[in-house]
Parts: sequence; C-alpha cells; structure tokens
Amino acid sequence: MKLSEELQWRGFVAQHTLDQISDLDKAPRNFYWGTDPSADSLHIGHLAALMMCACFVRHGYTPYFLVGGATGQIGDPKDNAERELKPLDEIEYNKAALARQIIRVTHSDENAAIVDNLDWFKDVKFLPFLREIGKCFSMTQLLDRQFVQNRIGEGGAGISYAEFSYTLIQGYDFLHLFREHNVTLQLCGADQFGNCTSGIHLISRLENATADCYSCPLIIDKVTGRKFGKSEGNAVWLDANKTSIFDFYQFWLNQSDEALEDYFKYFTFVTPEELDEILARHRENPGARYGQARLAELVTAIVHGEDAAMAAKKITAIVFGDGKLTDLSTDEVELFAKSFPTATFGNLIDILVATGLASSKGEARKLIAGNAISINGQKVTTDQAISELSLIKKGKNKFALVR
Repeated sequence: MKLSEELQWRGFVAQHTLDQISDLDKAPRNFYWGTDPSADSLHIGHLAALMMCACFVRHGYTPYFLVGGATGQIGDPKDNAERELKPLDEIEYNKAALARQIIRVTHSDENAAIVDNLDWFKDVKFLPFLREIGKCFSMTQLLDRQFVQNRIGEGGAGISYAEFSYTLIQGYDFLHLFREHNVTLQLCGADQFGNCTSGIHLISRLENATADCYSCPLIIDKVTGRKFGKSEGNAVWLDANKTSIFDFYQFWLNQSDEALEDYFKYFTFVTPEELDEILARHRENPGARYGQARLAELVTAIVHGEDAAMAAKKITAIVFGDGKLTDLSTDEVELFAKSFPTATFGNLIDILVATGLASSKGEARKLIAGNAISINGQKVTTDQAISELSLIKKGKNKFALVR
C-alpha cells in the first residue's frame, strides 16, 4: 500500500491541511511529533499516535520526535482546569524516559532525532518573542480556540496567561524545526490540531512557505466509551513499572470481539492479508479467543519486546490454564515476581498475610479451612511449609508467588 492508503486502512485519518491525502505519496518529507514530559511514561493513547508515526517512517519520512522540556514547564491546556506545574528535575527525568519509549515503539533508528524545545527556548527573550511571534496572532484568533472557550465560558475554571500562550510556544517549535531541519509536516492527535495550525500560520507569515499538519483520531476505549489517557483515569502505561507487562498483556487479552479489527489496525503492524487470516481463524471458534491472544502478543512485543510477550503468554497459561512454573526461565520468573505479590519461602499462613491475600492470620486460617486456597493448582486445607517455587491462588483471580 501507498502511505495514504495505509493511513486510511488503519483509520489514521482525522483532520489535515493537505489538498488531498494522496499528496503524502509524493516525495517523503521531514516530520515532527511532540509530547510534553508530564509523566515518566507514555500510555496507549500515545501509542496510537506513535503507530501512525511508524507508518510515515516505514514509507521513508524522516522523524523528529520532540520531547517538550520548555512546553512541559507550562503544561498543555486541559479543557477543564489548570495543570499542576512539575518540578524541573522531574521534567528532566521524564524526558529521558519518554525518548526511549518513542524510539522503541516506532522502530526508528537509535540515532533518530530526539529534540527538546528547551534547547532553543532557553535563549529566547520575552520582548523579541512578542515582537516576532506575538504580533502574528490576533486575540480574536486565539480566543476562538475550543480549549479557551471551554475555560473562559460560563462555568469555566478560567485560564492563566501561561497556558493561554501555550499555542504560540508550540507554533514557534514548528517554525524553529522548519528553519533548522526543513520540517514541513507536523503529526498529532486530533485534540492537538488547533495548536498545530499555529505553526503553519507562523511559517506562512514569517517564511512565506507552506507546511502541513496531519492528525489521527483520538482512540476510544471500546469498553468504557472514553478516550485512553491519564486524565480519564484509565491509563494503560507503556512503562512496565507503572503497568506490569502481565497486566499490559491482559488488557489486550480482555478486549471484546467487536474491538479486534480496529485495534489490530491501530496498535499492530499487521497487513490486510494477515488481519484477514487472523480474524477468519478467530471466527471459527470465538470462544477460544485466538484473536485476543494474537493481539496481546503483537502489541506487547512492540512495546516491551518479543521475549517479554512470550513470557507474558507463559505466565497467563500458568495463572489461568495448565502451564507450569517449571517452564519459566530465570528472567521469566523475575517478570512474574514484578506482576504479582511475592513472598519468600515459609509457612502458608504467614505467606498469605505477607502477600495481602489475607488481612490477618485468623483470616488466613479461615481461607485455608474454607477450601479457598490452592498451591500450584492443588487445593489445600491445612497450613504447611512452602520451600519451592510456587503459585498461591485465592478464589478465582487472586494470586501470589513464593520463591
């Protein structure tokens, strides 16, 4: 497929400033995609946008990934409230963490350009910025932005001058990257399209040149009907320390049949032919959930690597199927330990309390006597010593590892 065809097939089309989407099939361009270091990890809301970026990279476009050390000190305006300012040392830490995730997910070369707008904004002086950049925007133009309307309208929380000026800062980023690296295309999520057009406006006014923005839709959680993101309280993080690899794998494994086709297109690199084959096999026996299992394997491999995906698959078989702990390698046991409460060898009652499966020794005894505890798949009715690698199960879905 051509780039424009792949973007349409995957559903990565929202707003753009191109005359027609097939313009993307002409000579590859330099593009940039940016994020602010408001956390030390991206989440799967960002993942869709990065997978869109990966499409452009595969078709020969040169990426510039911007991690906003400057804009991160202000905060991208929300629709309903002012953002909490982050300490500067936290921003520095977050920038490095996000850069690693971006390179891994997009399959870009390790030397792909990671740029930080603090590198140029630290030398920008206030009055020259107002003279060159501020004079290019009318207040009417800025007040018409939807996020401003939401904040200053009836019942709105108001907006600080700092957040109000965010769109000028982001517009200047595009102008700078155009001037220094011939970046003529910005990629973004649909909620950022308005801010992106500020850069187009500046490039046209100050350089008498043309640039474009291209956005992908905000991906909606098929279960909750809400967008994915930390502000929605449903973030699934790309950092294994925030969402364990096992939990990440389970998220995809638990998707509905209705979500499969869209999620394969958004979050994996499968081709149309491969997707047809996967869905056909799934429909032969939907109860076996082959489609969900394949989705979980592919997305986990993209974000965490092939070895992690296979480990998550093995652990799932141990926890919910007939897999055995002895099938795990040392590294896979370590992954298991990061995904579940873990205790050292000892008596079962003490282990239940230590891992939080029981709130007290008295409750632990009741659970054991009530046939609610199993060790490696075998129900137990008495306290006993555990001296080998074991999986403790309470009820249907509470687990702990003993090692």
